[in-house]
Amino acid sequence: MFEKNLLTFHGLEIRVSDHAGEGILDILNHAVQGSEGGLRFSLQNIDSKIAAYRDQIRFISLYRKNKVTGTVGACFRVSGQGELRYPTTYIRYLAFQTTYQSDISWKHKDRNIIRSEPDDSFKQKTLEIFSKPHLLELPGIFEEGKHVMYAFIESMNERSKNLVHQAGYEYIRSFLTVAFSRFNPVKDIRVSKLHDNDKTRMSGLLNNYYRKYSFFSDEYAFYGNNYYVLKEDDEIIAGVCAIPTSYKVYDVPGVWGWLMMKVLPYTPYYRRLFRPGEFRYLVFDAIYCKKGREDAITALFESACAAEGFNTGLTWLDDRSELYDTLRTEIKMGALNRMLNAKPGLVYARFINLSDEEKERFYDAPAYVSGFDFS
Repeated sequence: MFEKNLLTFHGLEIRVSDHAGEGILDILNHAVQGSEGGLRFSLQNIDSKIAAYRDQIRFISLYRKNKVTGTVGACFRVSGQGELRYPTTYIRYLAFQTTYQSDISWKHKDRNIIRSEPDDSFKQKTLEIFSKPHLLELPGIFEEGKHVMYAFIESMNERSKNLVHQAGYEYIRSFLTVAFSRFNPVKDIRVSKLHDNDKTRMSGLLNNYYRKYSFFSDEYAFYGNNYYVLKEDDEIIAGVCAIPTSYKVYDVPGVWGWLMMKVLPYTPYYRRLFRPGEFRYLVFDAIYCKKGREDAITALFESACAAEGFNTGLTWLDDRSELYDTLRTEIKMGALNRMLNAKPGLVYARFINLSDEEKERFYDAPAYVSGFDFS
């Protein structure tokens, strides 16, 4: 394990570490995610998910008087295939202490902190870290190498959008939340968990299925050994990784949000989908379906819910992808999806040492939105 100082300025420090210490975990476990006027929630079981990244995560943290006051995670992987294959770093876990939230906009009552230097302010130096992955001491990453850093941001989160713009990130794609729900999920006899000796075959199917997507990696496709497949005559027709997840929910916007928080948890059937202040669901990740057999997705999703004891599953899909069109038009996703009024998510990327032609491919290709990264 290591921790390294990157910047110092008037009592503030920026440090990078390859682990989440007690102070970082405390901030992450108490942070409220989301934006004002949108869904507000906090993540659960963060430490176990961080552990799954192993040595491929770094935390860039802001310290004041030797105490961590904010942090953001950088998750490294090689993603994509063919002309879309690059070393990439996904930015997540942005969180600040509640009493320090205003400093996300880099303002403070202390004049010494907001004072800017003519050409090289602390703010700009900090933002530059998010375009210099070689500073994070990731294995095999060099300053002259090609790299893509990216983040997923709510369309209503103006603060985060402003930050990534200042860091030189470009908006490239958008995605939407898709929900699946059943009041009484029933397991299909064709569905079972993937056997270890089938993982290589399944990995090949997934890589072929997502060969035209940016940011796809099968590294976490079999997380928790919870990959379900629907088979016919030993042929894999469809598959999905089902990751049990829960949010502590503070606010859901709009009329439907009021119903979900105040009414539905106390009504028959719907109480199976919602609990006051808590939302339990499966994250559906690494979805696969044989061409022409999209009908199998319904049985697969429902069986995964039945096997895991959940009534709801969520996934996030590029809104110009074929899979999104399939789920939206051909699959009966259930009551929750009809009620859901989620705003688009935005994909922002910072291209390092890529040519204009290489960058353009990321604008044209659907982006893979990893469900594991959202769990």
